[in-house]
Amino acid sequence: MSKTALITGASSGIGAVYAQRFAARGHDLVLVARRADRLTDLATQLQQAHGISVRTIVADLSSEDGMATVEAVLRTKTIDILVNNAGMGPIAPTAVMSDADAAATLTLNVTALMRLTRAALPAMRLRKSGAIVNVGSVMAFHALPVSSLYSATKAFVLTWSRGIQQEVKDEGVLVQAVLPAGTITEFYDTAGVPIANFDQSVFMTAEQLVDAALVGLDRGEEVTLPSVHEADLWANYDAARQNLFGGTQNGSPAARYKAA
Repeated sequence: MSKTALITGASSGIGAVYAQRFAARGHDLVLVARRADRLTDLATQLQQAHGISVRTIVADLSSEDGMATVEAVLRTKTIDILVNNAGMGPIAPTAVMSDADAAATLTLNVTALMRLTRAALPAMRLRKSGAIVNVGSVMAFHALPVSSLYSATKAFVLTWSRGIQQEVKDEGVLVQAVLPAGTITEFYDTAGVPIANFDQSVFMTAEQLVDAALVGLDRGEEVTLPSVHEADLWANYDAARQNLFGGTQNGSPAARYKAA
């Protein structure tokens, strides 16, 4: 029996490549995005090329109706793999960003990802199988003057994923946080700064990103950093994080904060 993958933000870029790769693996698909024409074209292409079943859901995941529609599918259908890929990141200083953009960024990057994950988890835990792929960003580690909100939302994706990994580690469910660096997609145009404004040498294609992420998924990686060549960088960072937390557990102020 074929597996089914539900992919958000599937009409272009990283989401569309995930759809192509899972289709090539023989997985049936549920593709979610706002652009009906692109979804229809992609679904037709994948059905013809791979003989799989593709359902499309036109939904804006920054809206209540959109989130509720996809939640219902996750709760009532057997979804083996959830790819939380939909996201946005307007590039603007905090005081300049519009209220609408700020609200939509929080809703799409945080609330929708959280709600869809929660909707998918119960059935996966009961079956003792399944995978949730949360697409974050290396900006989870770094904030710029024009990325404060976006970076904060991606820090949430990483921390949220790490916590759930501990919850389900003995239940056959894999939660993978994928943290891309620069990737050639339409993201930068919608963010307001065309990709041509950046150093092109630090960008990889969406295909390279997804192929690397899928190798990580197949290996059971919990955190995948496709552009990081030295694996020890992540290991050392994670160890330092744990040591720092351990250093907070003292119950008294540090000597440097005592009054003179």
